[in-house]
Amino acid sequence: MKKTTTPPILSIIIPVFNEEKTIHLILEKVAEVELIAGMKKEIILINDCSSDNSRKAIQEFSEKRPEILIQYFEHEVNQGKGAALHTGIQKASGEYLIIQDADLEYNPEEYNELLVPVIKGFADVVYGSRFRGGKPHRNMFFFHTRGNKILTFLSNLVNNQSLTDIETCYKLFRSDVIKKIPLQEKRFGFEPEVTAKLARDKTIRIYEVGISYYGRTFQEGKKIGWKDGFRAIYCILKYGLFRR
Repeated sequence: MKKTTTPPILSIIIPVFNEEKTIHLILEKVAEVELIAGMKKEIILINDCSSDNSRKAIQEFSEKRPEILIQYFEHEVNQGKGAALHTGIQKASGEYLIIQDADLEYNPEEYNELLVPVIKGFADVVYGSRFRGGKPHRNMFFFHTRGNKILTFLSNLVNNQSLTDIETCYKLFRSDVIKKIPLQEKRFGFEPEVTAKLARDKTIRIYEVGISYYGRTFQEGKKIGWKDGFRAIYCILKYGLFRR
């Protein structure tokens, strides 16, 4: 008698803060993605105390697409993107885990490109780089681009790596790898913290693949600002150089 194997699950972690205008659109895109290797999807939404109608938009989508597996959680007070990711990582049940922003800057159709190095056994973690490869990119602000490159350079210098985009949203992990890392940063310090802590374990294999990027302006709802850049520098030094 043939043994039936359960297909692996990709947990898709989506932090939500005031995204009522786009959340149903990104959920539709995620729902339509066909994953390689017969993999299934688990969507985990963490509403970080939104003050708009994000909850209603999510509820309406769930009623419209009841076949989509969605886990929904809410924070009673706003804690930040990092805190939402902590909740999502803790609740995820899939063998693999990817981070997805609730806006339309990143394309879920590229999940498979991040999955390939992990599925083939080469990687434990895959970063989707906006600065690698020839995929379409919206023209980004000069200081935003330079800021990203400076943060990535500093992170590489401290952690002895050669990444091109530590601030990317698209980070795919083997779940057993990310779940064992103690994470502290509750806001945008998540990116340099997780990069530094991954770098400490030399057995963790980190790959990069090029991805497309359809960036928003601040008028369109982009939330990260110059203060977050200074916090990122602090986190690079704290978790990389001083290894707390």
